Amino acid sequence: MECGHPSSPKHRIEYDFDDKSALADRNVRAPTLFLPAKNVEITDEMSKATPQETEPPKLRRTTEGGIEMNSLADTVEWFLNFDERTARMRHPMNEELFQWKQQTDAAHGIEIYPFENAEARFAIGVIQALGENNTEPKLRQWVTDVLTALGEAKQTREDLAEMFKLNEDAEQSALEKAAKLTTNDEKRIYLTSCWLEALCTAEARVLGWIYQELYDIPFQPIVAE
Repeated sequence: MECGHPSSPKHRIEYDFDDKSALADRNVRAPTLFLPAKNVEITDEMSKATPQETEPPKLRRTTEGGIEMNSLADTVEWFLNFDERTARMRHPMNEELFQWKQQTDAAHGIEIYPFENAEARFAIGVIQALGENNTEPKLRQWVTDVLTALGEAKQTREDLAEMFKLNEDAEQSALEKAAKLTTNDEKRIYLTSCWLEALCTAEARVLGWIYQELYDIPFQPIVAE
């Protein structure tokens, strides 16, 4: 899993994944995933949400205690339809990034799975993460790692953007901005950071909410001793 980079934020902070409103940055990089998005297309589903669609559907359990797959699929679909951050997985610019990542990895001899699109990559990643992290400590560690990877990707993207003045034209896609970079390594680092920032943001949104639903406690990232 790309988002599971083993590291931990330096600050202890409680994340309220039930709150769909923007949360302030509390001196740690990861919470910026909750800040208002810019230049994101609002879908018809978002603008016409009924009262029943203002929060994710409740997760259902199997007789063995696991998450019922249809219930999990409904939850992921809800976030893709009604959560602005997660809906970015369907944005054409993120799809472009995903296709670039697939092609670049293949060209460098990295084994890839032939996901149909960015949305499929995200959704299957969520399902796999829950299957492999099926206890509270494991899922807490995973979401902590996702938030850390998100913070690192965001910082790398911002550093390169500032160094090479990539954000002068806000309408340009990440690939168009990367064309201004001088080496292939810089382009690869920048575009990979853009992709991981989008992917980890969506994954953190969904898994953070599921964590709270499963264990009935607020999510707090693990802090390194």
